[in-house]
Amino acid sequence: MSLDHGHTIWVHPFSFFHCGITCFGIYSACFLFLGGACSFILQFYQKKKEIRRKLKSEKMVRRRTQLKRIENAASRQVTFSKRRNGLLKKAFELSVLCDAEVALIIFSPRGKLYEFSSSSTNKTIERYQKRQKDIHGISSKGEDMQDDVKEDAHRLAKKIESLEDSKRKLLGHGLEPCSIDDLLLLEKQLERSLSRIRARKNQVFTEQIEKLKEEERRLGEENANLREECGMRPRESTSTRQSDDERNMEVETELCIGPPERRCILKP
Repeated sequence: MSLDHGHTIWVHPFSFFHCGITCFGIYSACFLFLGGACSFILQFYQKKKEIRRKLKSEKMVRRRTQLKRIENAASRQVTFSKRRNGLLKKAFELSVLCDAEVALIIFSPRGKLYEFSSSSTNKTIERYQKRQKDIHGISSKGEDMQDDVKEDAHRLAKKIESLEDSKRKLLGHGLEPCSIDDLLLLEKQLERSLSRIRARKNQVFTEQIEKLKEEERRLGEENANLREECGMRPRESTSTRQSDDERNMEVETELCIGPPERRCILKP
């Protein structure tokens, strides 16, 4: 290998081989490092997934766990203290965030009282009692009205059944269980009904006849007025017309038999 200024440098062939080995070692180390890092990352994500799966299964198991009394007194007291503080905190947050009237009363297993109220516990209890009385009064009134409606419906059902039975008997059906007295009473009812029906029928006939007579008189007056307006002779009455017709018939039926000097008249 020649350089500037006329100097020449000779490089041993093994130097290139040594450089190649060194570069290969560096590349191998890099690949090993990257492979280890990737495997570490994969293991980390797998562990994370396993932890999440375990937490989820624990939550599901915890939800399915049946609540029951803690037998250990110390554990029970610790749990009571934790849950009590959380409940009081939730009640306070509810009253502040939602502007709600909240009253909370807690008695410990030993009988100690813990309470919280957004305004006054006594006032909240009085309001609750008044509300319960109003609700109870409304419900009692509703129950009474419901009972009255049921009684009325039962009574009306019996009345309808009795009327249906009477109707069947009046039509002549279901008379087998009737006694002599029942049949006589039924007969009297039918006779009274028939008498009322006949009386009403006669009244209707009379009213219709009167209406027809009135209509006849009105039509006769209108006919007479029309004849007067037209200058016609008034129409003769029925009886006069009948007598004239009879005389005409007598005249028309006279017969003459024989010569004039010996003519005799024959009448029918």
